[in-house]
Amino acid sequence: MMPRARAGSNLRGTLRLDEPLARHTSWRVGGPADRYYEPADVEDLGHFLKAVPEHEAVHWIGLGSNILVRDGGVRGTVVCVSGRLNGLEQTAGNRVRAEAGVSCAKLARFCVSHDLGGAEFLAGIPGTVGGALAMNAGAFGGETWRIVAAVETMDRHGEVRTRLPADYRVSYRSVTGPDQEWFIAGLFELPVGIAAEGKSLIRSLLAKRGATQPTQQANAGSVFRNPAGDHAARLIETAGLKGLCEGDACISDIHANFIINRGAATASQIERLMNVVRKRVLAMHGVDLQPEVRIIGVEI
Repeated sequence: MMPRARAGSNLRGTLRLDEPLARHTSWRVGGPADRYYEPADVEDLGHFLKAVPEHEAVHWIGLGSNILVRDGGVRGTVVCVSGRLNGLEQTAGNRVRAEAGVSCAKLARFCVSHDLGGAEFLAGIPGTVGGALAMNAGAFGGETWRIVAAVETMDRHGEVRTRLPADYRVSYRSVTGPDQEWFIAGLFELPVGIAAEGKSLIRSLLAKRGATQPTQQANAGSVFRNPAGDHAARLIETAGLKGLCEGDACISDIHANFIINRGAATASQIERLMNVVRKRVLAMHGVDLQPEVRIIGVEI
């Protein structure tokens, strides 16, 4: 069993048992995690991971977007870095170091305020740096790993390493690298920009996002990856699926590649709706849509 955080232990973060993950996901669904930990900082995270048994699964979340936690919850440990690993600084030259819990939007604004361009697209990604690194998140034509100079990782023994992009296989919404290492920070290299122009671009991108995505309703971002040469939203919409519901889980009327929670949806309803979409699009278009959201946990 994992130790409980207590007076006299070397853990400075917050450990909770049977923590409902619906509190921590943007879809507002998900059963409890056996153990849920919010580290105080990178050093504290290292101490915590050393205490996790080798056989125990470790899952990471940031803002809880791009993830579907099933209603049966998650066996093992969930580490939440949002707002905890929050270091953000400009280093030598045109480089910015951002820890995994920094929101992508905050990183975009920081870069612009320091007259660095090329990161504005991050303002449209509703997640954290750690998640963006893990999946090569993108928006408005930009992709995370195009601006990565190096990354810092931590393994389950708490060891920290610095790795280069050459250590990873990076493609559309996919990043493969050393097993059992997790991103704790990214070092981003950017060209010199003009703050006023960057701020204007961010405002424009956010206005576009607000007009074309259901940002005021609970969602997890794009549900399916875009197939080569096409868009998942187009395939879903032309299959006549906009507005289709499974309980309170509904395909958005604003953007067909978003599923919204109208208030009382369950993870099971969302997953069933995803399966309906895949089957209908495959039957009509011959395209097997692949989920962009990560699905974890136990079905009930």
